[in-house]
Amino acid sequence: MIKQFTQAGIRLSMGLLIGILVCSQASAQTSYKYVRKHLERYDDKTIHYGFFFAMPVTRFSVTYSPAFLTADSARRIYSPNRPAFRVGFVVNTFLDDRFDLRLTPSVSLFSREVQYDYPGGTSKTETRESTWIDFPLLLKYKSERRNNSRMYLLAGGTFSIESNVRKKELTGASKLSTGTMDFAIEYGIGFEQFFEFFKFAPELRFSHGLVNLYNPGTNAASVGISRLTSHSVTLYLNFE
Repeated sequence: MIKQFTQAGIRLSMGLLIGILVCSQASAQTSYKYVRKHLERYDDKTIHYGFFFAMPVTRFSVTYSPAFLTADSARRIYSPNRPAFRVGFVVNTFLDDRFDLRLTPSVSLFSREVQYDYPGGTSKTETRESTWIDFPLLLKYKSERRNNSRMYLLAGGTFSIESNVRKKELTGASKLSTGTMDFAIEYGIGFEQFFEFFKFAPELRFSHGLVNLYNPGTNAASVGISRLTSHSVTLYLNFE
């Protein structure tokens, strides 16, 4: 009798265990959500092309000269942040699972300003409206892809040249003169989202110019300045 009860108990326990396992498996299958992986073999191609629109916020970094303290001129010289626009192309070269090399030539429309505040509450603004052609070369570090998204970091340098150099600079006028070639270091962070037919990647990039763009002069706009360098923070919208 005891043996029969023991065997019945074992069978009941096994039945309960099997039932629990079946329910757990059914629950797991119910909660699992299938995610379609778009452009699954995207990284198998060595070179990818694309385009981007960008919205920089840019300014000059102003370094004072010794004459700023001694000359009877502005009490403050600074450059406010100004919005700009940039458009260009993307040429991305696959190096390995973690690194890419990116060339992103572009055209930038800038309107940088230098503000002069004088004693007595008066002020003056010098505006440098210009079109620049940029040639950034960047190294990109990618995270592991998770379904249809991944993060990345990038850094490199950019050579830029002004394309609409003004020939009619007024000699002796109160006008700020700046250079027409620049080189900057750039770094940033981005996020890639893969869709069925393309990849969208918003990106935030920082740029710090290394070249002194200030052209020395003797007019009022030149007094007190020894160095002007470009700085910008840019939001990129990349489509590849």
